[in-house]
Amino acid sequence: MHNHNETILYVDLNKLKHNFNFFKSKLRKSTKIICVVKAYAYGHGDIRISKALEKLNIYGLWVTDFEEGVVLRKSGVRSRIIVANPGIKSYEQILKYNLDIVIYNKTLLDLYCSKKKPVNVHIKLNTGMNRYGFNSHEITSVCEKLNSSPHLNVLSVCSHLACADKKDLKDFTLNQLKKFSSISKVFEKKIDKKLLKHILNSSGVLNYSSFQMDMVRIGIGLYGSMKNENLLPISSLSSVITQTRIIEKGDFVGYGFSFCSNKKMQISIVPVGYADGLNRKLSNGVGKVIINGRICKIVGKISMGTFAIDTSEVNVSEGQKIEVFGDSLSVYSIARSLNTIPYEIYSTLNRRIKRIYL
Repeated sequence: MHNHNETILYVDLNKLKHNFNFFKSKLRKSTKIICVVKAYAYGHGDIRISKALEKLNIYGLWVTDFEEGVVLRKSGVRSRIIVANPGIKSYEQILKYNLDIVIYNKTLLDLYCSKKKPVNVHIKLNTGMNRYGFNSHEITSVCEKLNSSPHLNVLSVCSHLACADKKDLKDFTLNQLKKFSSISKVFEKKIDKKLLKHILNSSGVLNYSSFQMDMVRIGIGLYGSMKNENLLPISSLSSVITQTRIIEKGDFVGYGFSFCSNKKMQISIVPVGYADGLNRKLSNGVGKVIINGRICKIVGKISMGTFAIDTSEVNVSEGQKIEVFGDSLSVYSIARSLNTIPYEIYSTLNRRIKRIYL
């Protein structure tokens, strides 16, 4: 099969399966797994990723909003889809496409209590992250409303860890875990129903597996960009050189003249820019690419659809393949150079980039 795209994100579904099985090995056989495919499956393509995960005996797929869920349903995904932020305007779509919802505040609870049609529900509790979720003092009133709304099929109760990846904040995480364990038991008793309980994310499974409860939610770990030698990054981004030229000492490169050559040098242009998700802060030597195993630094400012690299020490030709990230240059290392996280690198990859699944 011929491919005419110059910039391609290669996604290895076997590595996705490997990462899933690694997390599974950390869990009891009875522990269920929710796979997080929000934000276009962290930039990897939600439909293909979801269909690959469906084959692995998952409990369900976790998305951010109803639109993500609808896309998956229309594509033929049959697994349970849990919408983390259903909003107050999506009721008919939630029903039409058989989506589960997370209820995390009084507004959503009152809305769904009043509608009277059957919906699968997951209740979120706040244990210290202070983002979404009911506070502990609200549990009694929440349970009273749920008990008087038999059309709401409550399946699970959950919370979210704020810093499970930070060893220096272990006490805070342990406090969250203990608080969730305590209030979820109270919740379960008041609703008089056995519920699935889940709080662990990827870092939670790696660092606090004894708190796995009934279910876990795995996101970034599936895609392999964590500081763990057992996890394999599932994707690589490549492009090509589209033009090469020689510039003289004192010549400038790119917008704003932020780079001035201090010698005669060769520069090459790559058709990837900040519109594709390449962070502009990688400009002027912060970022680099790999050509034939050699590091070539970015020079000048990254443009909307291009950037320039110093290829003075490498034999290159127009049309030659380059690695933006992959086996030789990890997303984890790029994120670290920007003082950010791999999530941002992945999720900002523009959908116009061609995805090829291996």
